[in-house]
Amino acid sequence: MIEIKDLNFGYPKKPLLFKDLDLTLNKGHIYGLLGKNGAGKSTLLKNMIGLAAPQKGNCVFKGINVASRPVSALEDIYFIAEELFVPSLTPAQFVSNTAGFYPKFSKSDFYNYLNVLDVDLDAVMDKLSYGQQKKAMIAFGLATNTSLLIMDEPTNGLDIPSKVQFRKLIASVLTDERCIVISTHQVRDLDSLIDTLLILHDREIVVNHPLDDITEKITFGVFNDTAGLQVFYEEESMRGKNAIIKNTTGKLSKIDLELFFNAVTNGSKSLIEILKAN
Repeated sequence: MIEIKDLNFGYPKKPLLFKDLDLTLNKGHIYGLLGKNGAGKSTLLKNMIGLAAPQKGNCVFKGINVASRPVSALEDIYFIAEELFVPSLTPAQFVSNTAGFYPKFSKSDFYNYLNVLDVDLDAVMDKLSYGQQKKAMIAFGLATNTSLLIMDEPTNGLDIPSKVQFRKLIASVLTDERCIVISTHQVRDLDSLIDTLLILHDREIVVNHPLDDITEKITFGVFNDTAGLQVFYEEESMRGKNAIIKNTTGKLSKIDLELFFNAVTNGSKSLIEILKAN
């Protein structure tokens, strides 16, 4: 679906954000993209869809180089940016003006998603609260039925019930022909939603693994004492030591995304090495 090869990108008079970055994303998956503030998550997403042009390397979507932003690619990609712009239109008016750019757009899906997310169908969109605006644009993005759907911080501004509905909707629209990429700093919002984790750190993708592969090799748990265990990373908590240890039983534990992210970005090289091992 997406292939990024030898990507270098940086803004003028600033260090490179990415250096020789490689990344392949396949259809039929929901990817979660994590990275520290300033790591370049939003910029990487923009490179994927041609809103930013690499200094070296390229980004290819279904065999098409996106840097020139051809219609054949743009009509099959939808991007929901963190910073929204919504027009002074009702949802119906917005559909009339915009849906024609997306050949697979479904009006019935759009109104169904608005209803599920509890967005007023008759409201003027720029008069809605930020959270309601975000939900309206999520509904539209899902209804485009594009092969590639990219969302940058989609849960910002959503209350807890809306986040629950968001997760349910995203899970329901994934097909074998669709690829969904969600970038967020709200790590816990990706729990039970994504199937593959991406971590951007130190100008490269250091983790690109299905969650099941991760939990086959490591175990997450709270321990009173980690002496005698092969510990890759641990943090003190009120209950004991939150730790990542080698999986020696073959049983799958629930991944703690926040703990895992902290381990990777704090330089746990042994953890990265065991994930790469066959």
